[in-house]
Amino acid sequence: MTETDSWNNPLRDPSDRRLPRIAGPSGLVIFGVTGDLSRKKLMPAVYDLANRGLLPPGFSLVGFARRDWADEDFAQVVHDAVKEHARTPFREEVWTELAAGMRFVPGDFGDDDAFEKLRATVEELDKARGTSGNFAFYLSVPPKFFPLVAQQLKKHGLSDPPEGSWRRAVIEKPFGHDLASAQELNQVVHQVFPPAEVFRIDHYLGKETVQNILALRFANTMFEPLWNRSYVDHVQITMAEDIGIGGRAGYYDGIGAARDVIQNHLLQLLALTAMEEPSGFDAKSLVQEKLKVLQAVRHPDDLGAHTVRGQYAHGWQGGEEVPGYLEEDGIDAESRTDTYAAIKLAIDNRRWAGVPFYLRTGKRLGRRVTEIAVVFQRAPHLPFSHSDTQELGKNALVIRVQPDEGVTVRFGSKVPGTSMEIRDVTMDFAYGESFTESSPEAYERLILDVLLGDANLFPRHQEVEESWRILDPIEEYWDRHGKPEQYTAGTWGTKAADEMLARDGRSWRRP
Repeated sequence: MTETDSWNNPLRDPSDRRLPRIAGPSGLVIFGVTGDLSRKKLMPAVYDLANRGLLPPGFSLVGFARRDWADEDFAQVVHDAVKEHARTPFREEVWTELAAGMRFVPGDFGDDDAFEKLRATVEELDKARGTSGNFAFYLSVPPKFFPLVAQQLKKHGLSDPPEGSWRRAVIEKPFGHDLASAQELNQVVHQVFPPAEVFRIDHYLGKETVQNILALRFANTMFEPLWNRSYVDHVQITMAEDIGIGGRAGYYDGIGAARDVIQNHLLQLLALTAMEEPSGFDAKSLVQEKLKVLQAVRHPDDLGAHTVRGQYAHGWQGGEEVPGYLEEDGIDAESRTDTYAAIKLAIDNRRWAGVPFYLRTGKRLGRRVTEIAVVFQRAPHLPFSHSDTQELGKNALVIRVQPDEGVTVRFGSKVPGTSMEIRDVTMDFAYGESFTESSPEAYERLILDVLLGDANLFPRHQEVEESWRILDPIEEYWDRHGKPEQYTAGTWGTKAADEMLARDGRSWRRP
């Protein structure tokens, strides 16, 4: 049963831009509430939603973790996190209202007594705060604990909603480490929660710029007619980080860049960039079109020539000396984990046949940036001499997901002067300059969508499994063939990645 079925706000007006986006009576339970994600993103996002008037007055927040805290201690932790990381200004009256609905339950995930206390706490909040039995359970925990927490919720009756209410599960990536483990995880979670009530968070899909891909394509006449094999030469999707693994050695080693980023973030960006126009912007229509794209993705015939992996080596970045991956604390000197990955994919359908999609991601690269570059074919005939156009590249539309969110169009223009010289210029749209309101944090949008039961921005289990189907053969090939190539920290990746594009007569964009 959806939130709309179970509770209708009589004040809602379809023409009002804000009222339809206010959550109904509900609460949120965060497992792993003491972790970095919860402190830096989730709790500040809850406060920002409350501050913007998008949460119900009786909204409740329950923390579950292995700490011997009282409710007041938990409220203080949330208070400190909000003060440090919230996007909106701190207001005492908003905080007081929010804090009244905060509770903390100490315990391990295998502790039956703790889950009984959690059930009693949820029931108490339901009566005291009027949550109407509606609760979302946010699993901000290592993936190995997902099945245990889900089974405990079922065992103690927390996953079964009272009549006319809903219970939802929110799961952070990674969703498995290959296709088999993803299918196993989906099976376990779906035994506890119906598939429609499981929300898998890919925070990239909560970013305004990612949603703007759909607006850019389908709300404008000038782009969509060119968005196909007749005009597009190739597409590059890049997510670069300028940091190393930090303290994540335990998580990252054995996972690597391709599993951590390509399988979810980049393949989702590919699906949004390449999908056909959906019949509507509801979750079912979007999933149908994204799935068609993912199912049409094909690997290159020669994985050795068209996939590359690398590891960052010792170098200089941001004016300071940084260690190589194999020198990081907690990393085995023989580790073959990739910190850089670049792959070439094809989409076997009428729109994209013959257009390569190049995906790359890496740590310790030149700068932090995520972008989608749609690079167009050269004009079929240029009535200019070669010397007139030697500085003219290919037209490109670049969607900057982060930072400096916006869109850049690159095209050729005449250089002022007496001769006909043509050079690349850019036309730029920046979110920060075009709109007075600041973009909400991705987690604000996604948490609100969970409470509203709006699954538009959440990958469904079929998408997750298709993404693993794409990545698994590449990972298996890498496991059988050698070690990752070393690249110097602060550069833009491996020589092999440059050679991969050079063989196709192309080169990587320098963001």
